[in-house]
This record gives sequence, structure tokens and C-alpha cells, in this order.
Amino acid sequence: MLHWLLDEPRSERVREFLASAEMVLASTLTIVECDRVLVRAVATNLLTEAVAADRRGVLARTADHWVTFDLDPEVLDRVRRPFPAEPIRTLDAIHLSTALSARSLVSDLAMLSLDDRVRRSATQLGLTVLPATTAA
Repeated sequence: MLHWLLDEPRSERVREFLASAEMVLASTLTIVECDRVLVRAVATNLLTEAVAADRRGVLARTADHWVTFDLDPEVLDRVRRPFPAEPIRTLDAIHLSTALSARSLVSDLAMLSLDDRVRRSATQLGLTVLPATTAA
């Protein structure tokens, strides 16, 4: 998800998925991660503060249209259990758990991820994963 914010390889493809989605559902963690990656990019001289500020604005305008899910007890309970493609990082487990929770509300939910472990776990959990392939 962060690819689009940093203009990394495949960012255009991610932007296309976000723009064409009928609805974007995300964990509040997604917005926090995006903010943190911008802080880190400035601290490591990958971006200037001016560019980071511009991207924060893009993030705020974009995320304003997302439906966000808090870290509720159901999500946190699922995070504590194993996932099919372990090892899964904690933050990725939160995203997967959030997707499972969201699927109970949106039956045709698709998860957007470029991370192979997340994609494998999501697929094995019965989630549709986008893009269909992660090839550049």
C-alpha cells in the first residue's frame, strides 16, 4: 500500500486499484504506517520535508474517502493466532485480521497487497488478493 505514496515501482498499479475501487477499507494502522514512512523518508534523506508535506496532504485527501477499522478486540484476538503463511510480521497480522473482520461486512472484499507472505496467508484464508500477480 505504501508504494503509491513513495512513487516506488508498481506505484501506478496500486494507484489504479485504489482509484477504481468501489470502496477502500483499511485499518487505522494503514494511515499510521503511511505517516511513519514519510517521517522515516525525511529522516533518511529519501524525501525533503516539502515533498513529504505534499504527500501527507495526498494521504489525508485520499484516506478521507476510506472506511477505516479500529483495532478492536476481535481484530486483536485474531492477530494473536497463527496465520497460514507464517512467519507474519505483527503489523501484517493486524492488516490480515482487519481484512477478515471487514469481509464479514463486505462479502466480495479483495485485499490489496504486494507482500508475498501476506498474499499467501490472505489467499489461504479465502480472501481475493490484488493484484492478481505481483510482477512489475
